[in-house]
Amino acid sequence: MFKAIVPDLYVQSIYDIDFHQLQRRGVKAAIVDLDNTLVEADRPDATPKLVSWLDQVRGMGFRVMIVSNNTRTRVSRFATPLQIPFIHRAKKPLTRAFKKALRRLETKPEETVVIGDQLFTDVLGAKRMGLFAILVVPISESEGFFTKINRMMERIVFRWMKEKGMLRWGDRP
Repeated sequence: MFKAIVPDLYVQSIYDIDFHQLQRRGVKAAIVDLDNTLVEADRPDATPKLVSWLDQVRGMGFRVMIVSNNTRTRVSRFATPLQIPFIHRAKKPLTRAFKKALRRLETKPEETVVIGDQLFTDVLGAKRMGLFAILVVPISESEGFFTKINRMMERIVFRWMKEKGMLRWGDRP
């Protein structure tokens, strides 16, 4: 049952992802969550470090798209200045937004990774689509009500994964 939410890779942050290795695997695009993956949920703009990361990743030829469950206002205010396409109110883990992202990115599932901070939205949605799922540690502990509920359930799953030896820091495919 829990195997549908086991990430393919688990790292501290987006900055720890080896995009050269992903490129060697044929990956061409990244679907990225916004809140607590790229920046804190209450931070309106990108940090200079994030802007540099985006420049580097896009400079390698990767296409990047934000897929977020947040509102159009929140996501567009963040993504538009960075010229990142986005899908808001994605209703992750449902697959509709992931399918739409693949069409807009013009990539196949095996050419696309999903990067996010939640098992029950980002990872589960990615796995339901056959996408490579990268889980990052949430940037901040400041979160909304429903995310706090998800985090309580995640702790149970993390304990199970640890007991089964299914999740280790820096796991690589």
